[in-house]
Amino acid sequence: MAMMLSMPPVPADWARHTPYSDPGSQAALLDVLEPTDRGTGAVVRNLIGHYRAEADQLSPQTQDEVNLRWVAEMLGRDQDRHGAAALTDPRPLASRLQGCCRDHTLLAVSILRQHGFPARSRVGFASYFVPGWHHDHVIVELHDGDRWRRVDPEVAPDSGMLPDPLDIPAGPDSPFLTAAEAFRAVRAGELDPESFGVAPGHPLHGEGFVLAELFWELAHRYGDELLLWDDWGAIPGPEEEMDAALLALLDEVAALLIAADAGDTDAETRLHSLYTSDDRLHPGETVRSFSPVGDGMAEVDLRR
Repeated sequence: MAMMLSMPPVPADWARHTPYSDPGSQAALLDVLEPTDRGTGAVVRNLIGHYRAEADQLSPQTQDEVNLRWVAEMLGRDQDRHGAAALTDPRPLASRLQGCCRDHTLLAVSILRQHGFPARSRVGFASYFVPGWHHDHVIVELHDGDRWRRVDPEVAPDSGMLPDPLDIPAGPDSPFLTAAEAFRAVRAGELDPESFGVAPGHPLHGEGFVLAELFWELAHRYGDELLLWDDWGAIPGPEEEMDAALLALLDEVAALLIAADAGDTDAETRLHSLYTSDDRLHPGETVRSFSPVGDGMAEVDLRR
């Protein structure tokens, strides 16, 4: 049964829209939705098809939709295509927006925030798609009035992929590891970095990829919900050697993220201060984007 969320006693920052989650002129589409965990997932799966997993059923002419950054633009594209239909009206898979886990999650977060509920995207790795492999992945973390709860809106509750995609356990033995947990485990030699990446056999994998995911996790936590192929600050290139000073900084970031997740408010404050003050960690007015459907690197202006 879907659970209606209650207003939580937590800071309001994650209940407010970011420029990425703000539906803008499409807000009325979200206002009429009931902000339940199950219903929100059904809506986003109805609107978005996965550009890789469902590529054979999606049009090559709409591949560029994976680069849509803002919920307002995503909803606008959907409405143009479906004649201002309600978001709950069924969309044939072939006509859905093309996106990935970041987009499923951002849209779910947008729906929840539109109704005043704290929600944020968590970037990390899922081990429930392919046995023995940690796929880079993004899921929703919402506050249900009692605690932060992790939900995968891309996975249907009856899929059998997870015991309960509406309540994914947290911690080092979870089927979803945050980027901070993965980074710490790889650095400690507890997990094989070669089992982390986009997909088995994909060139984007290994220790450097886990390191880059930590940047994305930190950015998403504080409202810079960027694409998973964006690059900024000190994110190293695929063949770049690990810099000792950067590794020390990221060790600190990972420790603070894990402590903040455990409820350490001082760690949260220090982490936010570090993110906003260190140019190596946060994006500026532009990012370098390496779209999987593009041709090389493009510099993207984030100002709207």
